Amino acid sequence: MTDLAAFWVRFRTNRPAVAGLAVLAVVLVMAAIGPTLYPTDPFDMVGRPFLPPFGAYPLGTDVAGRDILAGILHGARISLMIGIMASFGATVFGVAVGAVAGYYGGWLDNLLMRLTDFFLTIPSFVLAVVLVAIFSPDIVTIVLAIATVSWPSVARLARGEFIAHRQREYVLGCRALGMRDREIILFQIMPNALPPVVVVGSLTVATAILTESGLSFLGLGDPNLVSWGYMIGVARTVLRSAWWMAAIPGLMILITVLAINLVGEGLNDALNPRLRQR
Repeated sequence: MTDLAAFWVRFRTNRPAVAGLAVLAVVLVMAAIGPTLYPTDPFDMVGRPFLPPFGAYPLGTDVAGRDILAGILHGARISLMIGIMASFGATVFGVAVGAVAGYYGGWLDNLLMRLTDFFLTIPSFVLAVVLVAIFSPDIVTIVLAIATVSWPSVARLARGEFIAHRQREYVLGCRALGMRDREIILFQIMPNALPPVVVVGSLTVATAILTESGLSFLGLGDPNLVSWGYMIGVARTVLRSAWWMAAIPGLMILITVLAINLVGEGLNDALNPRLRQR
């Protein structure tokens, strides 16, 4: 049995994780082809404002008469893109910092970890708000801000993995053979240290989606793009009179984040079978 087949056998035994993967697949398909199947521009005023769901428009209209269903479909793409890009950036940078700190140790480890601790002492959402407020609130700034507040936890995890591996026999053997540090880090330790990092990286996607939603709710989202957080931000002034405007995108965020968390727990069980046996 190949490693991939063995991984899938372990993963599918976790029923909540499989259910989360199915839901996440539906959301991804909706983000990929939804705007094509339902090409209404989410910024177009298509009807009277405050139309409730199940009328002329399946999910109703918002405060400006825009189609909420169009916003949900287009917003899925933007919210997932922000979450994936921010998580990828945070994971790559965090792994790089943690790998260097854990492998070399000494003063370099102290310097990098004190920098990491500095970022950890600042509330992540507050720092993201400050960064987006200082610079223009566009999608690039939002992604960079979320990545900036997300990398420290990845760095500490990667550091711990590299410390655990740097004195093992296979690493000592590679040094005895004259392999360079860069080759040992990238091709020997990295593949063994990646499984827990992959799990944390997947969960960071959910955190990034929630952070973007919070920024948009405060009016710090990209005004030129529709995301689920942007839709909630638009509806925040009419929560009592038109609750569905915020409830529908909020429900999408809840379902997506829950699905990602379930998949992340399934990855943790499948990639670390010894932990599950304990």
